[in-house]
Amino acid sequence: MLDAANQGITSRTEALLYAAARSQVVAEVISPALKAGKIVLADRYMDSTIAYQGYGRGLELGFLQQLNQLCTGGLKPDLTLLLDLDSQEAGQRRKKEIPDRLEKEGLAFQEKVRQGYLVLAEQEKERIKVLDARQAPEKVLQQAVGWLDEIIRSHRK
Repeated sequence: MLDAANQGITSRTEALLYAAARSQVVAEVISPALKAGKIVLADRYMDSTIAYQGYGRGLELGFLQQLNQLCTGGLKPDLTLLLDLDSQEAGQRRKKEIPDRLEKEGLAFQEKVRQGYLVLAEQEKERIKVLDARQAPEKVLQQAVGWLDEIIRSHRK
């Protein structure tokens, strides 16, 4: 999906392919792990669909929310950590990497995605915690571990 050679994928197809992959991961990995009492950490989940395909690509948010519900069975994270960084600075940090298909969309697209994530964070303050990624990595890690500790402690009660 991220291979820059994959040109011409429509926004709707992109959303459906990510949803299909997410559905499979939920069925094969996430749900069984949760049933076994394990903690699951994921790099991206349902909020990515809203941010990238909704705010970034302009697909209708209601459709994407229904798609998320369908592909996850309603399974929502207890905690989401959003590492926020200005889109231009994020691009500078990735300059040495080979850009993937979504990164090649450019700064305006990346900023729409970032704003989408920030809107979600504003709407779901209890679940989504915004970390300032301009800080030193050690500071960001310390804050992330603090939020993780808090959520783990709350589930042990």
